[in-house]
Amino acid sequence: MESTAGTAPSSALAEVPWGAVWGQDAAVETLKEAASDPASLTHAWLITGPPGSGRSTLAYAFAAALIAEPGDENAMRQVLAGTHPDLTALRTEGVIISIKDARALVERSYFSPSLGRYRVIVMEDADRMAERTSNVLLKALEEPPERTVWVLCAPSDADLLPTIRSRVRTLRLREPGISDVARLIVERTGVDSATAEQSARHAQRHIGMAQRLATDAAARARRDDTLRAVLRVRGVGDAVEVAGRIVQAATEDAKALTAERDEAERTTLLRTLGIAEGAAVPPAVRSQLSALEDDQKRRATRSLRDGIDRVLTDLESMFRDVLMLQFGRDADLINRELEPDLRSLADAWSVDRTLTVVDRIGETRENVELNAAPTLALESMLVTVASGRTP
Repeated sequence: MESTAGTAPSSALAEVPWGAVWGQDAAVETLKEAASDPASLTHAWLITGPPGSGRSTLAYAFAAALIAEPGDENAMRQVLAGTHPDLTALRTEGVIISIKDARALVERSYFSPSLGRYRVIVMEDADRMAERTSNVLLKALEEPPERTVWVLCAPSDADLLPTIRSRVRTLRLREPGISDVARLIVERTGVDSATAEQSARHAQRHIGMAQRLATDAAARARRDDTLRAVLRVRGVGDAVEVAGRIVQAATEDAKALTAERDEAERTTLLRTLGIAEGAAVPPAVRSQLSALEDDQKRRATRSLRDGIDRVLTDLESMFRDVLMLQFGRDADLINRELEPDLRSLADAWSVDRTLTVVDRIGETRENVELNAAPTLALESMLVTVASGRTP
């Protein structure tokens, strides 16, 4: 497993390697100092922050500053592109990080750097490690070779075992404001300020999601349709219908995001193996093709679950708005476009019922992450929305 397992943005940068990092000046200064002064350098780091805060972007910038000699922009750009031999990175596209992948990282961590000042191991989704997988990393994090630096990324340090947290230096990123994200989206995409503001608000400051909403009218319409459909749920029949629609939309979205990449990977593998397009695959290499297909299936599962989690996050924001209205606070609504409907709900429901629904959505997110059948989990959650009771 080489650095191509996870790569940093490769766009032109104003300042290599830190130009792609946005809104995290304090964190950048800390890591700049660590990269330039061995006395400030800890050999295991944990970068935490909410989704979209730029954890992985910062991790790769730090890796570039560590690996390259000061001023060597070519080497820095190579690290940022994920192709430098002294960078090993993992961004899991499965539901969890496997023990096999963790062991491969640990093995690579004991290699001396081949060209750069340090060998850097980046794990983008450290929160997706099961306990036994985390245990594989413990000794490597506690006693890494002198010129190896680990950089883990996770939403929160609470997502990792205490034994992992005790062996790393944690760097917490700030959460940007909606207006900050909106300005960035305007700069990056050229969309109008109203669309950028709405997208930043609906994405709850997640930069990547805000950019997608801002540039994809169909995604904005899909989000709006889903929330309005949930508001119309009145019974079990409605719950079953809407749950099915949500899963179908998430499945189609996941396929659209992965189909082109899957085909490109298959074509590249066949070309590498010397097999002409359309030719039969010899038995001797079928195992390699099967391994690729298994990886792609895991990625599709992860993409589907991420899509459903995004829907549940949007639903949490909607019923959180209902709570805000029930407490007389309407200045910071996330879903302002739905305010008339949300006010009607706030008047009709008790606070306890709204809290029950919000809690149930949170439980559903956890259940889906733990491999619950998405359709059944959503149906159960929507029954609670309709009735105010937990099945």
